[in-house]
Amino acid sequence: MTPKIENLPVDHLVPYANNARTHSDEQVAQIAASIREFGFTNPVLVDKDGTIVAGHGRVLAARKLGMAKVPCLRLAHLTPHQVKAYVLADNRLALNAGWDEELLKVELTGLNELGFDTSILGFSQEEIDRMLADYDEVTTPEGVTEYDVEDFNKLNHRCPRCGFEFNG
Repeated sequence: MTPKIENLPVDHLVPYANNARTHSDEQVAQIAASIREFGFTNPVLVDKDGTIVAGHGRVLAARKLGMAKVPCLRLAHLTPHQVKAYVLADNRLALNAGWDEELLKVELTGLNELGFDTSILGFSQEEIDRMLADYDEVTTPEGVTEYDVEDFNKLNHRCPRCGFEFNG
């Protein structure tokens, strides 16, 4: 059976008693800002009894936003041992991911140029400023001459392989 998303009352959801993951007020505010901007795009995972398996921070943010119900995915097929393990795995596996720094800079630059409020992305303003400053620093490698396009088109070019000469 494929689990389906249910809209469950926030007050009926029970936090997992031994949830080792913590959520600061600042992070809950960030999650709330994300929900406000994008909607509730990631359902809370609950066991057959409504205990939160994953999504404690989202539930705290939903409460902060005054939401009465949140989308939930009931994982009734998990055993109690699997629930215990998944609570840890869900939080830890996400931390094991990395970033492609160049693509991250491209995306942040694009959002910045569009005037998008990047403060809701979870990065500190110092991190964003550092990444964008690094992105703006384009250097010419040693021994390479920079030309304007107009100047380049005026140059004669010679193919190093066959010797064919042509103009830009």
